[in-house]
Amino acid sequence: MTDAAVRFHHVSKSFGTTRALDQVDLEIRCGEVHGLVGGNGSGKSTLIKILAGVLPADPGGSVEIAGREVDLRRYNARAASDAGLRFVHQDAGVFPELSVMENLAVGRGFPTSRAGAVRWRDLRGRARAVLDRFEIPVEPDTPLVALGPGLRMMVAIARALQDADDDEGILVLDEPTAALPAHEVDVLMDAVRRYARIGHTIVYVSHRLDEVRALADRVSALRDGRLVATVDAAPLTEEELIQLVVGRDLDRVYPSMPEPDSAKPARVAVEDLHAGPLRGVSFTVGEREVLGIAGLLGSGRSELLQTIFGALPVVSGEIRLDGRPLTVRSPKDAMELGIAYVPEDRSVAAAFADLSVQDNIGAAQVTRYWHGLHLDRARERTEAGASLNEFMVKAPSLMAPLSALSGGNQQKVILARWLRRRPKVILLDEPTQGVDIGARSEIYHLVRAAVEAGASVIAVSSDFEELARVCDRVLVLAGGRIRAELSGSELDPQRLTELTYASIEMAA
Repeated sequence: MTDAAVRFHHVSKSFGTTRALDQVDLEIRCGEVHGLVGGNGSGKSTLIKILAGVLPADPGGSVEIAGREVDLRRYNARAASDAGLRFVHQDAGVFPELSVMENLAVGRGFPTSRAGAVRWRDLRGRARAVLDRFEIPVEPDTPLVALGPGLRMMVAIARALQDADDDEGILVLDEPTAALPAHEVDVLMDAVRRYARIGHTIVYVSHRLDEVRALADRVSALRDGRLVATVDAAPLTEEELIQLVVGRDLDRVYPSMPEPDSAKPARVAVEDLHAGPLRGVSFTVGEREVLGIAGLLGSGRSELLQTIFGALPVVSGEIRLDGRPLTVRSPKDAMELGIAYVPEDRSVAAAFADLSVQDNIGAAQVTRYWHGLHLDRARERTEAGASLNEFMVKAPSLMAPLSALSGGNQQKVILARWLRRRPKVILLDEPTQGVDIGARSEIYHLVRAAVEAGASVIAVSSDFEELARVCDRVLVLAGGRIRAELSGSELDPQRLTELTYASIEMAA
C-alpha cells in the first residue's frame, strides 16, 4: 500500500545549540513494517518522542497522520493516542502481579456494574477475545509473572492495539527485544509478523539489525540527526545496513585482534570443571587470545565466567592462572589476581544508575583514593576525566548520573571501570547487548587495545557474527559441556549457528 500512515516534513528539533533532528522528511506507509535504525545520538529517539507528543518539534516542520496534518503547537500524548498511535517500549509497563486480563483492562478500563463492582465474567470474556485475536496462547486468569518475557511483551502489544481497528492501528515498538533472550525474540517476531499481516502499520525501532532486516518492508536510517536513506529491506545485506547506520563497513566495526602469544604457557587453564550446571569443562586460553563462548540460555555460559570470577563455587576440577592454581573465594580475590568481569545484566549487576559517572568509573578502585579517613576527590575526578577520553565515553559531565547516558555509553563506563585496572583476564558476558552498532565498534576497539597490552579475553555472546569476527577460537557449550571447538577457516556465523542448535539435541 502506498498511502502514508505517518509523514514527517522538514521536522527539526534543537536542544539549545545542539541540533538533535535536522530537516527530517520521512514517510511510513499504511500496512507496512517500517524499520527505524541509527546509533546513539542519531535522533531516532527524539523523532519517536515527537510522534508520541512527548517533545515539541521546532517551528517550521509538519507531521501528517493518516493524511491529516496535526497542529504541532497543540499536539501532545493525548492527541497522539486519539490519532490511533500506540507505543510499546523496552520497559513494557506491565504489572507482573496482576493477571493477563487485568493487565489488558489497565489499558481499556474494567467493566463494572451500577454499584461499581468489577464484572469478572465480562472481563474474562473480553480478554479471551483479545487473546484470540492476537493469537496469544495464554489464559486470561494467568498471572503475568508466570509468563516468559516474550509473552509479556506480546500482552503489552495486545493491550496497546486492542481498541484499534485492524486496518488503522499504528504501533511503534521501541527496542521491544532489547531485554529478551534469543528464543523469546523469535516468539515476539512471529507475533509482529501476524499483526502486520492483518493490516497494522508497525514502526520497529531496534539496535538488532538482523531483526530489522528479517521483519521490515522498508528501513530508514538516521545519523547525526539527519535521514540518511529509506530503502527496501528485502535486498539489503547486513553490511549495507551497517554502512547506513555508522557510515563504515563491517570490517571496521569488528577490528581484527592481535595474534595470540603461543610461545608462552596458557594464561588460563580449566580442567574437568564442575560448578553449577557445568559438567567436566576443560579448555585453555593463551596470552592475548580472545576465546569466544557460544551457547543458548541454560548452556552454562554465564556460570562459566562467574566461576572463574569467584562468584560461583567450584565443586570439583581445577582452574589455573599463569600455571598456578587459581584459588578464589570471592570476586575480591579474583580482582586482586587481575581478573575483570563485565556481567550480562548491566542494569542489575554492574551499573549504579543513580550514582555519578565518576563514581561508577571508580567503583572497582575506591581504595585507591582513600588516605586515612580522607577521600581524595580531586585525584578521583582527574583520573575519571582522563578515563572518559581514553575509553570514548560521551557524558554531559562526570557528575551526571549514569542513567543519563545511552546504553552504549553506560557499557563503556563499566568497561572503563575494569580496563583502567589493566587486568590479565577479561571476562565479557554479552558485552554489546542492547547497544547500537557504533558503540559496538568502539567497545571492541577498547577490547583490542587491552589485548594488545597483554590481556586474555573470554567472551560470551549470542551474536555469532560478532564471535566469528573478533575471536581466535570459539567453544560451543550446551548442557554444561563443551560440544565443539572452531577456529581458523571453520569459524563462521553459519557454522556456529548449526553447531549451537545441534548441540541442544546432543545435550537432551
